[in-house]
Amino acid sequence: MAETKTISRRNFLKLSGAAGTTALASSFIPTGALAIESERSYASSVYPDRIILSWMNNPATSQAVTWRTDTSVRNACAQIAKADGSPFFSNNAWQVGASSTALNGPGWTDLYHRVNFTGLKPDTVYHYRLGDGSIWTEWFQFRTASSKADPFSFIYLGDAQSSVFSLWSHVVRRSRTTLPDARFILHAGDLINRDESDAEWGEWHAADGWAQSGISCIATPGNHEYNDLAISPQWKVQFAFPENGPGHEELDNTVYYIDYQGVRIISLDTPAMSSPKLMIAQRAWFENVLKNNPSRWTIVTHHYPMFAASEGRTGDFLLNLFFRKLYEKYRVDLVLQGHDHTYARGTSPNIFRRAGKDPGPVYVVSVSGPKMYGSKAIWADVRAQNLQLYQHVTINSQSLSFKSYTSAGALLDAFDIQKDSSGSNTIIERRK
Repeated sequence: MAETKTISRRNFLKLSGAAGTTALASSFIPTGALAIESERSYASSVYPDRIILSWMNNPATSQAVTWRTDTSVRNACAQIAKADGSPFFSNNAWQVGASSTALNGPGWTDLYHRVNFTGLKPDTVYHYRLGDGSIWTEWFQFRTASSKADPFSFIYLGDAQSSVFSLWSHVVRRSRTTLPDARFILHAGDLINRDESDAEWGEWHAADGWAQSGISCIATPGNHEYNDLAISPQWKVQFAFPENGPGHEELDNTVYYIDYQGVRIISLDTPAMSSPKLMIAQRAWFENVLKNNPSRWTIVTHHYPMFAASEGRTGDFLLNLFFRKLYEKYRVDLVLQGHDHTYARGTSPNIFRRAGKDPGPVYVVSVSGPKMYGSKAIWADVRAQNLQLYQHVTINSQSLSFKSYTSAGALLDAFDIQKDSSGSNTIIERRK
């Protein structure tokens, strides 16, 4: 087997109710919505599961994939071939060995495997499959990014967090089926509720099933992926994001940027900012990433919102004090957030937004799961509550189109950001 590293797993959080069960996280979740699952309801086997596509390098020439098996798999590997439309593509497949990491729980051990396909051709469809040389998955597909700033679309989802399999699955599935050519899904934190609950991670993977093997994932962590300053052990092994962050081990796989077809997408780790050291490191890194940005568009994602969107919330003090001016100075276009379990969209309250003035970044808070808070976003141009939502974003060189839909498919909000030759933005309302 390839080199294996072991991550010692902390004791599981004590769950509410009977041992080995999962209780409702909030009274704002519909009663009876959560299926009761044991921590090993989603046990591993020899067959690859929990497959996630992501990127560690240039999306135009590489593709990372991670997956899970039990410990009987000794030689995890992947095969890849360029798609040519015929059923004989596998004649030209090549094989890549995987690195493997053991994840330990109470009475069980899983193996998480990782492959990074490199040297690929831009804007090209590839087949790939995962296995051990004798047991294989079916052949999946992905498309590499273009090497040019070609138009593309992606999906943005706020917190899934609770009742993930029973009440979030239909949202993520509708978001994909209504935008089948989306290049990736961006998750704004709180993918699950209890950072160490393997059953909840199992629900998150099961909710979108096999589809995750064909669309890449970008994720920023929320507070529910953390236990104090310790990130969920599943996060480190199941996501393979670029290693271009501030250089602190605590921020690996949570703080990074990806350049995709003329757009720089930056993930900040807001829960980790409770450590002054990690906050200062992120700020210095962030300014450098903005200052040396070759992309025409800049999107930032983090879990805690810059401005409060729900009752009882005040907005993130550290973001406002140390980061907000950088957003405006370097002309960040769009900020995608979660945490407040409601919908709000607007620009900075202190920026004059009329008479042709550049409005500064557009801030969005959204929620895709069933946990709901009341809305109190006085800064927002559009706000809503008690709705499960998904968002479609389409970008070309001149404009960014944003649409937010309810889980029933109704359009809630829509706007365009039009960028002129000087890089200044104008917001066009499209809700009507």
